Amino acid sequence: MPRPFRFGVNLLEPAPVGEWRAKCRRAERLGYDVILVPDHLGRPAPFPALVSAADATERPRVGTFVLNTGFWNPALPAREVATTDALTGGRLELGLGTGYVQSEHDAAALPYGSPGERVDHLHRTVRELDGLLGAETHLPRPVQKPRVPLLIGANGDRMLRIAAEHADIAAFTGARPVAGSTTGRLVPLPAEELDARVALYRRLAAGREEPAELNLLIQMVAVTDDPAGVVRPLLERNPDLTLEGALALPVVLAGPLAEIVERVRAQRERFGFSYLTVLEPYMEAFAPVIESLHGK
Repeated sequence: MPRPFRFGVNLLEPAPVGEWRAKCRRAERLGYDVILVPDHLGRPAPFPALVSAADATERPRVGTFVLNTGFWNPALPAREVATTDALTGGRLELGLGTGYVQSEHDAAALPYGSPGERVDHLHRTVRELDGLLGAETHLPRPVQKPRVPLLIGANGDRMLRIAAEHADIAAFTGARPVAGSTTGRLVPLPAEELDARVALYRRLAAGREEPAELNLLIQMVAVTDDPAGVVRPLLERNPDLTLEGALALPVVLAGPLAEIVERVRAQRERFGFSYLTVLEPYMEAFAPVIESLHGK
């Protein structure tokens, strides 16, 4: 039997406390299972934002999507994770990624490093967090046992191997960075390329006792009778894409509601994605899909 759907929303925009709490409550009413915050300069600081989100709501879990490990020495997120898990009553999910925006590292006067160095640092962070948070002597202590659920965002071969070894949730970006970009520009992956990424992950994870939950970050949602009009800006940013290719991207959900719902089901069947995350601008647009699929 397929794993039941879960749905998360990644809240991107800073807001005063009243507005922040109101949009978290709105996400809960719309049926989102997880309220998430990324780790970018110019965006909300993830851990205090998640404590506030949990305080404003009752049901959703909260999580980082994803923490930029390049910003952090492992001892510091260990403190933040344990404190946040305690203050949210054990509702935290920890998402980790390597970081992909060089300009943010430059602005923070932090080394960016090569892709290999960033992956090395993430792997070291995962191992050290396990040791720190698993030690009875570590203070503060997280609530969840045996640990806070770990999500790892991955696309490259080494990252998929680390996710296969360590992650409770394997998150597929559905995109790859543009070589040489310092601003984090991404190019979406066609379905065939994503097939290959998922297939590699499954081979690497074949020996796991418990299969991980598979996540996909959706980049665009539009319930519409004019999907071609909606994806036109995507075509302008990616001149190599055709209209047909853009509408077939796994990270794009555009069309009538019934077609989107069927496509989400089909992508779970094809790739195994039962946990979908949408970006804040699409929180309302995705709500009818959640209503159709929640718990199924």
